[in-house]
Amino acid sequence: MPEVWYEVKRSWRIAVAGLLLLGTGCLAFSAQAVDAESATPENASTENSAGNGAGNGTPTSRLNENGDENGTPTKTPNAHDLIAAVIDLTRGTTSYAELTMTIHRPDWQRTSSLKAWTRGRGDALIRFTAPAKDAGNATLKLGEKMWTYTPKLNRVIRLPFSLMSQSWAGSDFSYNDLSRSDKLLHQYTLNLMDQQHKGGRIIYTIEAIPLDNAPVVWGKEEIVFRDDYVLLSETFFDQEMQPLKRLETLEIGELGGRTISTRMRMVKLDEKDRWTELSYQQAQFNIKLPDSLFTVFALKSGMEP
Repeated sequence: MPEVWYEVKRSWRIAVAGLLLLGTGCLAFSAQAVDAESATPENASTENSAGNGAGNGTPTSRLNENGDENGTPTKTPNAHDLIAAVIDLTRGTTSYAELTMTIHRPDWQRTSSLKAWTRGRGDALIRFTAPAKDAGNATLKLGEKMWTYTPKLNRVIRLPFSLMSQSWAGSDFSYNDLSRSDKLLHQYTLNLMDQQHKGGRIIYTIEAIPLDNAPVVWGKEEIVFRDDYVLLSETFFDQEMQPLKRLETLEIGELGGRTISTRMRMVKLDEKDRWTELSYQQAQFNIKLPDSLFTVFALKSGMEP
């Protein structure tokens, strides 16, 4: 019985890791990694200076929404609409991605591989493919509900809400971090705090304050992103408004016809040489996915499109 319970908890921790895809923290900013100027078209060979398109779940062009041909804002952007565009950039109406995840500590490091499919802002199926001991572990998210499946137990388990604020598998993410989806749009008050011109782009800073009745552990969050909706950083503050951790970007590139983060890292601000990193290997957007993919049957059977 202890072995079974250990495997249940381990399957929760391993499978939910992939739910980072559902959060808004797709790309982040670090002065030691990628800053707003070095990420401009002049300095990044994979940049798409025309923005990220329009329609079919793709954010609209930064030129049309945020300013004239010189990049000068013609109106004050709406913070809610901007965050929605940041979320939609890496999801579209549907998406498919292949990623690697690395957890690093001073005396050890491990890497896993995974596949993920998303539908809209709230649904996803994530399946680990390597290493062999984790292959087949999977998570299904439908709105606010999540299920996990582990082949070793051959059973589907509903992930309890009480587990969501805990850390998983010694990583730098909590379950809440990994399952956020569009919660910023519904459980926070969003305020545009700053916008600056850097390297030919407009850099926005939005402060997100949780609503009084929101099931949120953070005192606030600060989100920094470019005018093409590529997120540059997301910093999490405790109830005393002290910064605790930050999602940082390491690389920006083009995948699936969109300019997105291709490598990102979550770090604890009070600890050294400890981080968790995600790297996109492949991404596709607005593809045809069957509804049957987002079911408990597909979760357990290993079904793919």
